[in-house]
Order: sequence, then structure tokens, then C-alpha cells
Amino acid sequence: MQMVAVACMAMTVQACSIPTVATRKPEVSLPENYANAVHKQSSVASVNWKEFFDDPYLPGLIDTAIANNQEVNMLMQRISMAENEILARKGEYLPFVGVGGAADVEKVGRYTRNGAVEESLEIKEGKSFPKYLGNYQFGLYSSWELDVWKKLRNATKVATMEYMASVEGRNFLVTNLVAEVANAYYELVALDNELETLDSNIQIQQHAFEVVKELQQYARATSLAVSRFEAEVNKNQSQRYVLKQQIVETENRINLLLGRTPQPIQRASGGFMDIRPKIIEAGIPSELLENRPDIRKAQLELAAADLNIEVAKASFYPSFSIKAGVGFQAFNPRYLLRTPESLALSLGGDFMAPLINRNAIIADYKNANAAQVEAAYEYEKTIIGAYGEVANQLSGIDNLEKNYQLKSNQVEALNHSIDVSNQLFKSARADYMEVLLTQRDALEAKMDLIETKQKQVAAVVNLYKALGGGWR
Repeated sequence: MQMVAVACMAMTVQACSIPTVATRKPEVSLPENYANAVHKQSSVASVNWKEFFDDPYLPGLIDTAIANNQEVNMLMQRISMAENEILARKGEYLPFVGVGGAADVEKVGRYTRNGAVEESLEIKEGKSFPKYLGNYQFGLYSSWELDVWKKLRNATKVATMEYMASVEGRNFLVTNLVAEVANAYYELVALDNELETLDSNIQIQQHAFEVVKELQQYARATSLAVSRFEAEVNKNQSQRYVLKQQIVETENRINLLLGRTPQPIQRASGGFMDIRPKIIEAGIPSELLENRPDIRKAQLELAAADLNIEVAKASFYPSFSIKAGVGFQAFNPRYLLRTPESLALSLGGDFMAPLINRNAIIADYKNANAAQVEAAYEYEKTIIGAYGEVANQLSGIDNLEKNYQLKSNQVEALNHSIDVSNQLFKSARADYMEVLLTQRDALEAKMDLIETKQKQVAAVVNLYKALGGGWR
């Protein structure tokens, strides 16, 4: 009864001296709908990436990347470690049972208290106390900390939430990996189209160059015109090698994502300019909370941080434990297994509560609170950032579509102007610079059109990622 009274008094003292901390609840609200979006309850994020991408080669590349990418595989090992942490935490609130044994021999000094006692003892009549006294023992030993304040169980729940958060982290990495491979693939296809466009333009300029040289023979063109056309052809031919280098670097970037050494990337470059951006069903903003792995990860980390405060708080209260043992003990091995003479039992319990110099416990408690507030802000930031990403991509798809239409009209007009300028130049009604500048403007417009198409496709891919697609 006295022990119980002391324990109750200690608990009262501890409860009254726990520092006061202020936690934070996330305060963020999302709009009901997106602007410039197809308003449907279901988001395209639920579509598997194998169904989302209809290119003949891209799904195979993504599949290889998910299987072989080093970052994904490293994260899988962290997930495994987080799972092992759950096992370790579970074991902490279960009884510990071990088996052990010991053997030692002791000789005490004669002129000591123990020596004097032994001198006057006899185990059997006519036989003195052994000079070298042995101690042999073996048995089972057990200890169990009683989880009165749920500290150990809450710690297990924290480990479980951290494991689930690591799984969501892996899903978020896969989402980004899918988008990164897709964007690099379409960038590679766009470079192929730019190289093809450049080659076509070089042929046009070479033809113009031959015409100018022929006109020079009839004194209808100057050597300056010939030199300028020749320089333009050389400039564009040198640009071919710039594009070829960019193609090699982009291929190797994809190979790195796929976890393999540099090698050619199979791709379908034909028909790239005919790709029509998909109509993306964005759903409603609240679906981001379910579809985005990074939001779910932040949510789990916030829940773990909330519970960690309770774990740290429990350190202020007394801890209770039970210890027990059963086995055999004797001074001579031949008596070791004699029962009940050599049977040894032990049973005890104790409690301990921090009283003076609790600085470390207070620091851990305040750190747990600070981590909870940080996790709440991180959760808010993740939600706001996710909504912003979706809004940016939706706006980008709309603006890029208008931009592409105007650039298409520009390219069509410049293609027509090339034919007109060539005819006028042949009839001496236009200067060679007009022909040269028209061809240059047409090439730049075509390159810009290809780049705009690539941005259109990238905006669709990035919107799919922003909505939370790609990890399923």
C-alpha cells in the first residue's frame, strides 16, 4: 500500500509539472472546382499509366524504369527498414524472455566477514566449508515493462504511420519518374522532328544557293548573294550536329532513368506533329487529397507527429516493470539438477519516475511539439502546392493550344512566302536578302511550332502527374 501511495503521489507531481505546448491544426481550404477544366467527379489520376500513354514504345520504357531505376530501388530498402522498425517497436511492449547460464569459483579471505562465517560452518559432519566455493546456474530470465501510459503502443503506431508514409513516398517517386520518362521521350521525339525539319530546310536553301550561282553566271546576281546563301547553308548544316548531340544526351538521360548503360532508344517520331492533346478530366480539387501520394505522405507524417507528442509526454510519468526468473543453482555441478534443492526462483517489480533534472525529457517533449507544428505547415504547403501545379498546367494547356494555332498559321504563311520570294527573285523583282530572310524566318517558325507541340504534350503529362496519376 505504501508503494502504491508513493506511485500515486509521484504521478500527481509529474502531471502538474508537464510543460504546456501548443499544437497546430492544418488550416487550408481548396476551391470547389478548377478553372479551365472539365468538371467531373472522377479524375484521370485513377487511370493506369499503361492506358494513359498510347505510344507504342513509351509504356515499355516506363515499365523498365520502374523496375530498374536506382532511386526507386533504394527507396524500397528504406521501406523495408521502416517495416522492420514496426517489428522492433512491437517487441518493446511484449515480455522479454531469455535463457542464460553462468559459472564462477570464489575464494574469500579468511580474515574477512565471509571468511569468518565459512570457518565456523560445516556442510556435513567432519567436513569443513569448501576452500574454493563454486556457483553454477542456468535458467530462464524474463522482464516486462508494463505499458500503462501507452507509450510503447503509441510508438508502434508512430512506426506504422512512418512506414505507410515511406510507401507513399515511393509512390510519389514513381509518379515523378513516369512523368520524367514521358517528358524526356517526347523531348527526344521533338528533337527528331527538328532535325528532319532542318534537313528539309537545308535542301531548300541548297536549291536556292544553286539558283543564285546560276544567276551569277548571267550577271543577274552578285558574288555577295552567293556568299550569303553559302554561309546560310553552312550555318544550318552545323546546327545539325548540335541537334544530334542533344539527341544523344537526351537518349542517355532516358537510359539513366531506366537504370541501364547508354544505348539507342526506340521511339515513334513520325506523326508527332499530328498528336492532339488529350482532354483531361481534372475532377474536383478535393480528390487531390486521395490521389496525390505526397499529400497522403504529409498527412501520415502529421498524424505520426501528433502521436509522437503523446509518446514524449508519457516519459514524464513513472515506468513500471516486472522481472522474474526460474532455473537451477548450486555450488557443485553434480547438485545442479537436483530438485527441489537446487531450484531457484525470483520475482520482483519496480517503478521509476523522473524527479530532478528532467531537462532531456522536457527537450524531447518540446521537440516533438515543434515537429508537429512543422508537419502541419508542411501538410498545408503540400496541398497548396499541389493545387497550384494543377492550376498552372490547366492554364498552360489552354494557352498553348491558342499559341499553337497562331504559330501554325504563321508557318503556313511563311511556307507560301518562300515560294513567292523565289519566284520574285528569279524575275528580278525581289532582293536576295528577302529570299534569305524569308527562309530563315520560316525555319525559326517551324522550330518554334515543334517546340510548342512538345510543350503541349508535356503539359498533358505534367497535368496527369499533378492530379496524382502514374503511381498506380
